[in-house]
Amino acid sequence: MKKLGSILMIAMFFVASAFAPRAEKVHEVEADIVDLAVSTEFLSTLVAAVKAGDLVDVLKGDGPFTVFAPTNDAFAKLPAGTVENLLKPENKDQLVAVLTYHVVAGKIMSSDLKDGQKAATVQGGEITVTLKDGKAMINNATVTTADIEADNGVVHVIDTVILPTM
Repeated sequence: MKKLGSILMIAMFFVASAFAPRAEKVHEVEADIVDLAVSTEFLSTLVAAVKAGDLVDVLKGDGPFTVFAPTNDAFAKLPAGTVENLLKPENKDQLVAVLTYHVVAGKIMSSDLKDGQKAATVQGGEITVTLKDGKAMINNATVTTADIEADNGVVHVIDTVILPTM
């Protein structure tokens, strides 16, 4: 029953945050990064990709991690067939590269972000932060919901999939 209550709390949290004002800061819930994403319908494409890339155990690890989590709509902006192609077993290395480009080691809260800041991703590339008109951007993606704290890090929801140079 306690687990069901926790799941319902997480689900209500994400339904509320889906309609929250852009870049609103939210509070910590008791779940790891993967559990948060799994309980959030608008991150279901990301969850499918994390599963296909065999990254579930990594993102359930101790961390801390900062994840810039693209929404389903963000994945839908990619050229037709891109997601399906990345999910094919033979393209697992490319998929892992794209997903790990969205992850930074350490816990970076929105208040830690500085205009022009660069951060190394787990993939090995670098992302750039831009602060403009009260909004944070990671490369070409806008942070729509910031500071969703998890047991092993923090998630910032973004509106565009950011792609590493390949």
